[in-house]
Amino acid sequence: MAKKGKRYQAALELLTQDSYDASEAFDLVKKTATSKFDETIEVHVKLGVDSRHADQQVRGTVVLPHGTGKDVKILVFAQGAQADAAKAAGADFVGGDDLAEKIQKENWFDFDVIVATPDMMGVVGRLGRVLGPKGLMPNPKAGTVTADVETAVQELKAGKVEFRLDKTNILHTVIGKASFSAEQLEENFNALKDAVVRAKPAGAKGQYIKSVYVCSAMGPSLLLNN
Repeated sequence: MAKKGKRYQAALELLTQDSYDASEAFDLVKKTATSKFDETIEVHVKLGVDSRHADQQVRGTVVLPHGTGKDVKILVFAQGAQADAAKAAGADFVGGDDLAEKIQKENWFDFDVIVATPDMMGVVGRLGRVLGPKGLMPNPKAGTVTADVETAVQELKAGKVEFRLDKTNILHTVIGKASFSAEQLEENFNALKDAVVRAKPAGAKGQYIKSVYVCSAMGPSLLLNN
């Protein structure tokens, strides 16, 4: 295992407890974010479910009250009035076959999220092989396949994030930047946690939230008291 640098070791020395209350944790995670850039703050939630079973899947979205601190670039596949609505709502790129061709032929990915109206999924579907592995395929459950593109774009710009289980039954989500106040980070975290609890599947048995870790992009992880 590669040896961590001096900055990481210094941040590690700030951690004097095995676990922390949320208010302490977010104050501390800001102190461990010592890089020259504004580090992303991440949350990793281990759930007591088995994602191999269809009735134990966990997936959802939440609009973080203080956003993510990132200017999200949104591509919308729409036409006619819906294309106009997407542009008015602040979408960065709006189109149809022209944008699909640009992705296919130019390997163009200058965007973070794709939103599509249902009638455009025939065009988007052809991009499945390239969008799927990058996690960019629009999905009705995430609210990114919708006839209401205006609301979808507004929510994404306001800080809407998607969460979903990985193969190890962990949710990995961004909740802000190191430049956020500890209070803003905690409020974003609470909104995420509430959404995860609401998304508890019927098939979940026993303890649902097993553990929660927070960290800055370059810093050590802190275990939160459950």
